[in-house]
Amino acid sequence: MVDEKLRYKIFICSDSIGETAETVVKATARQFDMTQIEIKRVGHIQYEDQIKVVMEDAYSENAVVAYTLVQPELREMMKQEAIRLGVRAVDIMGPMMQAFIDTFNNIPKQEPGLLHKMDENYFKKVEAIEFAVKFDDGRDVRGLLQAELVLVGISRTSKTPLSIFLAHKGIKVANLPLVPEVKPPKELFEIPRSKVIGLTMQPEQILRIRKERLKALGMPSGANYATLDRIIEEHKIASDLMKRVGCPIIDVTERAIEETAAIIISLHDSNLHS
Repeated sequence: MVDEKLRYKIFICSDSIGETAETVVKATARQFDMTQIEIKRVGHIQYEDQIKVVMEDAYSENAVVAYTLVQPELREMMKQEAIRLGVRAVDIMGPMMQAFIDTFNNIPKQEPGLLHKMDENYFKKVEAIEFAVKFDDGRDVRGLLQAELVLVGISRTSKTPLSIFLAHKGIKVANLPLVPEVKPPKELFEIPRSKVIGLTMQPEQILRIRKERLKALGMPSGANYATLDRIIEEHKIASDLMKRVGCPIIDVTERAIEETAAIIISLHDSNLHS
């Protein structure tokens, strides 16, 4: 049973759904050894009275407050209540909005929820996610010709999570596992090399991941799939194939998905503008 006194409580307050603030809070929390974090999201705040109630609750629970409020009067009320109650409150969007105002001499729309508005970009993202699921793990090689990017690599080199992550950025991604016993499809050699990204990882790291995978599936850890000799063989064959294709190769060992995705997006953008 978790000791309530050891829980770190964070209130997310927003005039929309609060997803932006929660993303920032979770990204920050990962930098600390704080496993007992409890996040309470309070969305669609429209009135100053709502802020008073939320801040009283935050005070009683000794919580930190993170907020994204686009209406100036609501942001001001949040600041006043934080001072009055001695609650630590962090304005996620306010400073950036003010920087835009000061630097670009522009006026914000002050319309909540624009980040998640169902516009053309939203539907592009949905289409990309559906594409990534449909053409995951080489299940339909026709997707290689339709994709904006194709990720190739041996098993457990983060192809699927990267495909989904990039899809959330609106990029249509297919991925193809490289297996020694399976001849790569001809489609892989028909697409521009600039669209192909090779993923590699140190064999020892792959070994650890594969052993954990087998354990999770309740399978014996001594399977050939999770032996160092087998992984080294796969690694060499995949490396040779990537060199034949002429694609850039990214070592994802110890890299977070977000970090690898940033490299891929940078390569993708440079190719689009070259």
